[in-house]
Amino acid sequence: MYMSRIQKAFQGMNQKAFVPYIMAGDGGLETLKDKLLFLQENGVDAVEIGVPFSDPVADGPTIQQAGIRALSAGVSLTQVLEEVQSFKEEITIPLILMTYTNPVIAFGVERFAEKCAFAGIDGCIIPDLPIEEEDLFAPSLEKAGIELIRLVTVTSPEERIEKIASKGNAYVYAVTVAGITGARSGFHSELGSFLAKVKKASKLPVLAGFGISTPEHVREMNQHCDGVIVGSKIVELFHENNLEEIKQLIAAAK
Repeated sequence: MYMSRIQKAFQGMNQKAFVPYIMAGDGGLETLKDKLLFLQENGVDAVEIGVPFSDPVADGPTIQQAGIRALSAGVSLTQVLEEVQSFKEEITIPLILMTYTNPVIAFGVERFAEKCAFAGIDGCIIPDLPIEEEDLFAPSLEKAGIELIRLVTVTSPEERIEKIASKGNAYVYAVTVAGITGARSGFHSELGSFLAKVKKASKLPVLAGFGISTPEHVREMNQHCDGVIVGSKIVELFHENNLEEIKQLIAAAK
């Protein structure tokens, strides 16, 4: 039975997963390879690569600003895929592309899926794609061997959590806050029960994301789920060239 690189990475893990998010083209598209290799060498389990977009509805100020810097440098979806393709043989960890519905539709859904597969992309997150509309995308992605990673949120009713969490073969992205991405000082008191519901509904690993920005946050979240996704803080630290703090965040999961 065929297993994707994401499935292989997460199957039978005896430690918590750490998945960082980076914005492609922030600091120049030529920095993408070095960032990915740095993260790979420091033991992350996969990387989410953001594609800059003019209307990123799920993203807070830090990632929005990173996207603006990348767009100002003329970075496009085509360029991101071509860049990743150019060094894909050096990448051994799963790569997940995070984008939005409009750029994919403009690119062409089937063409997008094929280009992702050719570039060595393993999965795709489309945060503004509701489960009711995913048939516009899912068949093409599945045909190309690209895992569609779905999000559940703290405001999702239990029946919806069950419906979303029952799908897919990669991991479930559990959004830990009601709102956009960005660092926060703490989390809702009922977060543990929310993550328990998602874990009960899914046969897949459950990774928590949004608002996780310190080693303490990483350790706290990992008491309730299978790993964490850290975005805004990683983007901020790369922008500041603060690689030491990135290493500390990764180490907190291990």
